Amino acid sequence: MNIFDGVKFNNSFAKLSEEFYTKQKWSSFEKAHLISFNKDLAKDLGLNPELKPEELVKIFNGEIEHQNSESLAMVYAGHQFGSWVPQLGDGRGILFGQIETPQGLRDLHIKGAGKTPYSRFADGRAVLRSTIREYLCGEAMHGLRIPSSRALLMFGSNELVFRETTETGAMLVRTAKTHIRFGHFEYLKHNDKKEYLVELLDHVLAEYFPDLVDRKDKYEIFFEQTVQSTAELIANWQAVGFAHGVMNTDNMSLLGETFDFGPFGFLESYDPNFICNHSDAGGRYAFNNQPAIGLWNCQALAAALDEIIAEEKLIEALKKYQHYFYEHLIDLYRKKLGLQEKLEGDAKLIESLLTWLQNSKKDYTNFFRNLHDIHEPKNIIFEDAEGKAWSKKFKERFGLEKLSTKKAQQKMLANNPKYILRNYLAHQAIRKAEQNNFSEIEVLMKLLSQPFNEHLEYEDYAKSSPDWGKSLEISCSS
Repeated sequence: MNIFDGVKFNNSFAKLSEEFYTKQKWSSFEKAHLISFNKDLAKDLGLNPELKPEELVKIFNGEIEHQNSESLAMVYAGHQFGSWVPQLGDGRGILFGQIETPQGLRDLHIKGAGKTPYSRFADGRAVLRSTIREYLCGEAMHGLRIPSSRALLMFGSNELVFRETTETGAMLVRTAKTHIRFGHFEYLKHNDKKEYLVELLDHVLAEYFPDLVDRKDKYEIFFEQTVQSTAELIANWQAVGFAHGVMNTDNMSLLGETFDFGPFGFLESYDPNFICNHSDAGGRYAFNNQPAIGLWNCQALAAALDEIIAEEKLIEALKKYQHYFYEHLIDLYRKKLGLQEKLEGDAKLIESLLTWLQNSKKDYTNFFRNLHDIHEPKNIIFEDAEGKAWSKKFKERFGLEKLSTKKAQQKMLANNPKYILRNYLAHQAIRKAEQNNFSEIEVLMKLLSQPFNEHLEYEDYAKSSPDWGKSLEISCSS
């Protein structure tokens, strides 16, 4: 049986000029072992339901050659923490191939695959710790209905990898709509390869924006849609309290997907100044800076396209970023509050609640999950004067709704997750995995893929982090 029976490979990126990549194989592990297999994603991709994940490990570890694969390492550049780096690229990743799925074209990408021409002085490997975190967070974001890369498969090894300490290596088979980043266009523009910009743009339009291909203003519309998808993605992050940690332009998906998970973190108490990456001393990528950095990154993309798209059109699209962001964010908070009507004053109501949350230092996720109780006569959600004043304003606002309280409560429970990937939960799963016990990964995958469900047997996983878990430091090293 062929594992990819019925799956059509469409390796369109590999058909582009060689300026965009280096075709190469990847480095296998000597003794690869399965850690986790994402059955739900395999089904979404249209893979053979009879497949055995152990056979997938052999293919993605390079032990069995697959004839439809055209493996390559992409080259791109980017702004890292605001500083220009003229060449980056897949330093530890390989694009295995691209497949047609019921949801459209999907990349199959191997992370931790060894050295490429873009590894610089690194070993091209990924450690077990960061691989587990990315595997879990991709599924967490998908469960939260936030566009994201996801992982099909994770496998480990006994190969030693040296970071701050000695760790073991692992590989991740990642899927995404595309691995093309803002940094791809920056690389071409700022490295005297401008003649390839149109080729890449036309490829992107053909594969991901086919409705635009025959339009005269296709590039302008593409750019504005990228601005919009970026703004709305970050609004999604803000609403669930997610901090990415490394919003460099080379980590920004052209299609508005959450991408390249590193030192991410979800808010514990509501702290707008939350910095999840202890390497980010200046707080460039602090939680409250994410919306502005999203715009900054769109401006960097605009600078790469300024000889193809007229300056006034670029500026016009960039000016819409804030509108797209705030409109989407307010809509998300309306859902979290069980509101349906779009009324003037909603933004102020939301802002005053967030101010109260910051002062009260309540757990962000659990507060919103429990907020449906506000419709119960004897709720004790707000015990201080400021909170009670907000509650009164909210009830006046809710009085303008056509929804019943029961429908509103259902809406709130459907839009406020009970389970998020708290750093201490990932930490515990990693510690067990280092002892070859992968059971905690499977528990978390179950909870994170259905974060709005109750899962009564796992109540403890919804509790606020213990004190030691709130102070875990996460860095870029992976």
